[in-house]
Amino acid sequence: MAKLKLDLHDIYNKGNEIEMELHSIIREAVMRKIELVEIIPGKGSGQLKKTVLRFLNRPEIKALYHRLEKDSNNFGRVFIHFK
Repeated sequence: MAKLKLDLHDIYNKGNEIEMELHSIIREAVMRKIELVEIIPGKGSGQLKKTVLRFLNRPEIKALYHRLEKDSNNFGRVFIHFK
């Protein structure tokens, strides 16, 4: 199974850059027909994860993927599944 990974630790406090990286990895997954994208916002205070989830729940973004999964074993990780 093909998979992409985006670690947001280095840009956790750069709002515009976070959004650009999220757009980029979603676009790449769609273009390359990748089945799974792993996003690592990290544990921290949870604010970055909330930002990521708000982005992924936008209607125009949500239409691009099949389902969203929060890792039950690792709070600081989110999986996006594509058809």
